[in-house]
Amino acid sequence: MHRELHIVGFQIGRETYGVPITSLHEIVRVPEITAVPDAPDYMEGVINLRGKIVSVIDLRKRLGAKEVVPGRRNRILVVEHNGRLCGLMVDSASEVLKVPMSDIEPSSAVFQDGRLNCVTGLGKYRGRLIVLLDMAKLLEYSGLRQTSEGGENTASRPASAGESHRAAGGR
Repeated sequence: MHRELHIVGFQIGRETYGVPITSLHEIVRVPEITAVPDAPDYMEGVINLRGKIVSVIDLRKRLGAKEVVPGRRNRILVVEHNGRLCGLMVDSASEVLKVPMSDIEPSSAVFQDGRLNCVTGLGKYRGRLIVLLDMAKLLEYSGLRQTSEGGENTASRPASAGESHRAAGGR
């Protein structure tokens, strides 16, 4: 029997990434995003997805893309993590790939250092490399732990003029 890993392929810049299809809830077009004050720069804000509030991380910024340009092909991959939905903004989401297990190389020691520990391996698919990501590690590092016991996220970004205006009571 020939075992395969079914992954959702998506693009960030010129690179193709993949996550196991089992971690994906759905893929949606980018709706209006509500900014959240004092969030890290890669945290775009929150969206209302059929009555559920979903945090949105710009995966392009999270993975260190130098230039992030909004476009019509941008998508949000909605994944479930610790019982909560989270959205990951990408340049485009294209396909479900069936990669034979024999064509997947485990990640090297280079990927285990620092911020890159969310890479689980590299898949070879039709002459291209696909960087395989571990959603749990990616989201834990992104500060999306449950903070119901008063925990705070210390990373912050400057509030926009509109956010500062709203925080001051809109006067």
